[in-house]
Amino acid sequence: MSIVENRKAFHDYFIEERFEAGLVLEGWEVKAIRAGRAQLKEAYVMVRGAEAFIIGMHVSALPTASTHVHPDPTRTRKLLLHAGELARLIGKVERSGYTLVPVNLHYAKGRIKAEIGLAKGKKQHDKREAEKERDWQREKQRLMRIKA
Repeated sequence: MSIVENRKAFHDYFIEERFEAGLVLEGWEVKAIRAGRAQLKEAYVMVRGAEAFIIGMHVSALPTASTHVHPDPTRTRKLLLHAGELARLIGKVERSGYTLVPVNLHYAKGRIKAEIGLAKGKKQHDKREAEKERDWQREKQRLMRIKA
């Protein structure tokens, strides 16, 4: 079940592979994400050393959060991946010109997971082509409904 999706990622990138990663979260963040107060639009994934971090993910605190906690909505959060997956991702990102983008946040067995995508950037003409294709599919569906 998806909590929040990053639609902008599909507009700006070709997502070639997807990986599921755990997130290191604080208690107030889990509550806020479960309440649907997360946003991935500006977020990206960065690899530092042998660890992956999600940067720019905005989680706005609930007004009922503890008074002793000073929430930082855009703090850097660590991603939890298997060592083999991480090594493969590091190799692709450093050599092949790929980037890592968060695709969505979802639940898996009661835990909040992030789906990250290994992506290549789209050029402007690719974006226009994708939009034309989407419009054509929509028009085709409309024509099929009219005939039926």
